[in-house]
Amino acid sequence: MSDAAAYLDSHDEAVAAASRVAGKLLPGVIERDRAGASLVPREALAALDNSGLLGISVPAEHGGPGLGPRTLAEVTRILAAADPAIAQVPQGHFLAVDILAVWGDPAVRERLFADVLAGQRIGNALAERGGRHAQDLTTRLTTDAAGGFRLDGRKYYCTGALTASWIAVSALDDEGRLRLAFVARHTPGLTVDTDWNVMGQRATISGTTTLEAVAVDADLVLDYASAYAVPQQLGARAQLVHAAIETGIAGGTLRDTRAYLRERARPSSEAVRSGADSVAGDPHVLHRYGRLATRVRAAEALLADAARTLERVGLVPADAEAATTGSLAVAAAKAFASEVAVEAGSELFALCGTSATDERWDLHRHWRNARTHSVHDPVDWKYHHLGAYEVGDVLPPNHGQI
Repeated sequence: MSDAAAYLDSHDEAVAAASRVAGKLLPGVIERDRAGASLVPREALAALDNSGLLGISVPAEHGGPGLGPRTLAEVTRILAAADPAIAQVPQGHFLAVDILAVWGDPAVRERLFADVLAGQRIGNALAERGGRHAQDLTTRLTTDAAGGFRLDGRKYYCTGALTASWIAVSALDDEGRLRLAFVARHTPGLTVDTDWNVMGQRATISGTTTLEAVAVDADLVLDYASAYAVPQQLGARAQLVHAAIETGIAGGTLRDTRAYLRERARPSSEAVRSGADSVAGDPHVLHRYGRLATRVRAAEALLADAARTLERVGLVPADAEAATTGSLAVAAAKAFASEVAVEAGSELFALCGTSATDERWDLHRHWRNARTHSVHDPVDWKYHHLGAYEVGDVLPPNHGQI
C-alpha cells in the first residue's frame, strides 16, 4: 500500500507503468514460484500497489482516469508475461472496482475509490470449498441486536486477501439474499491464512479467510444479487482479466523458449546428421516454434478483440443481446488462450530438449501456472455457448453472462 501511488491518466501511461513493474517482477519470479506461500511477495506487490495501476479503472466522475477494458487487458497481459501469479492478485480488485462503479452508493464509492487511488488494494473472499456447487455459500451476514451486521464463515481461493487493505466478502443475509460486504483487512475476527499449496500460481497465496463475528459497516454492504439479475458486464470484464493472464503466460513461455533456443539448446543428433550445426538449422524446431508463435499471436489478437468489444458494449450494456456480444467475445479469447498457454508450456520442452528440464531454470513453472489457472472455469462450456449462439441463436444464461 502507498499513500502516494502514481496517477496514470492514459492508456500509454498505464502500459508504460505495467512494463516497468514487469521489469521489476521478472528477476524474482523463480524465487517466488519456488517459495510459494512460505514467502509472501510483499516487495513485488508493493511495486504493483505503488505503480498507479490499481486505480486505472476508477471512473472519471470519481476522480480516476476511467480507463477501460483495452487498458486493463494489456496491463494484465504484460504483468502476466513476467509473473502471472502477481498479475492475478489484482483480478478481484478490478472486479470490486467495477461493482462499486455500478452498484455502490455515493458514500461507499467516495470512501473506497479514494483508497484505491492512493494505492490500497481490494482482495477477494468470494469462493468457498465443500459445498454442492460453487454458489452454495455457507458464509452468513447477520443482523445483531443493535441493528449492525456481523460476518461469519470460511472462504478459500482468496487471491490478494493476505496483503490487501480491504476484502470483498460475499455472503447470504438473514433472508438468504446474496450480499457483498467490504471489510478492512485487519478487522477483529478476520484472519487470512497461508494454507495455499498448489502446483502453480503459487505466489498468489490464495488461501483461507476465516470470519468470526466480524463487524461490518452497514454503508459498506451492497445488494450483490441485484448485480447479476440484469444484463451486465461484470463477469465478462472479470473473465477478460483471466484471459489476459493466460495470454501473458503464453507470451512469457514463448519468450523463454526463444531465449533458451538461442542461448543454450544444442541440435539433436538427427539434426546434426542432416547437416545442422545449431538448433536454428533444425527444420522441425523451426516449424514447431513458428506454429507456436503464430498461436500465441492469435491469442493476443483475440484478447485485443475481446477488449475492444467490451469497450463498445460498456460497463452497463443496453440489453441481454449486447451483454452476450461482450461475454462471447471474452469467452473465445479465454478458451483459446487457456489452450495455447498449456500447449506452450509443454512445447517448450519438445523444442528445447532434455537440458531444459534442469530444475535450475524452473521452466516447468510456465506449464504449472497455465494448467493451474486454466481450470479456473471450464473451457468446454465456453465453446458450448459460442456454438449454441452461432448455430441456434441461443443466448447464454444469466442475461448473457458466462
